[in-house]
Amino acid sequence: QVQLVESGGGLVQAGGSLRVSCVASGRTFSNYAMGWFRQAPGKEREFVAAIAWSSRSAYYADSVKGRFTISRDNAKNTMYLQMDSLKPEDTAVYYCSAGRSISSSYLDQDYWGQGTQVTVSS
Repeated sequence: QVQLVESGGGLVQAGGSLRVSCVASGRTFSNYAMGWFRQAPGKEREFVAAIAWSSRSAYYADSVKGRFTISRDNAKNTMYLQMDSLKPEDTAVYYCSAGRSISSSYLDQDYWGQGTQVTVSS
């Protein structure tokens, strides 16, 4: 089992920045690819970004490319999502995930965190 706990969400004005974190415990963190998904009210959960266990590969949704940066520190069992130039449409609950391979599909994720709320005001 892998337990994932997100933190760092909050309220920020449009154009601002926020960094959310995900701390993992349980099985070896470095064995897993990690990802961020988000879900806005009334919408389906959508892919945001993913990173391979080695950090050599990272993928982003088109909607966040160039504004968000995913990273991880295997020594700290922690993954980050740096969000810059935030827009009101980025408002959602952000979930971290872990899976055996890097993927943009929620079906490929084996573990999920409880989520952290990010709200961007206009």
